[in-house]
Amino acid sequence: MSHALAQALCLLGFTALAFAMRRPQHEILRRSLRRPVVIALRAIGACLLTLALAVLVGVSGWGFGLVKFSGHTTLAAALVYCALIGYGRRVGLRQ
Repeated sequence: MSHALAQALCLLGFTALAFAMRRPQHEILRRSLRRPVVIALRAIGACLLTLALAVLVGVSGWGFGLVKFSGHTTLAAALVYCALIGYGRRVGLRQ
């Protein structure tokens, strides 16, 4: 259960961090978000990743928890990155 929770938190965290960047905002939302929203998205993303780390370290201890966290963040970042690429290609084909 901790793996599913940690993976969901990492995925949401990286999604928030992706939307805090200008290029995904323009590609998906077709506009830039206001500065306070971008700062809030960065803070939310960082808090979600920290919470995922806390869950994994709480279950497995520092040594193995950090290794699990590394794996979860790698997978979540890859999924968000591939989703952004796929979205860009799909929208690019329609235009």
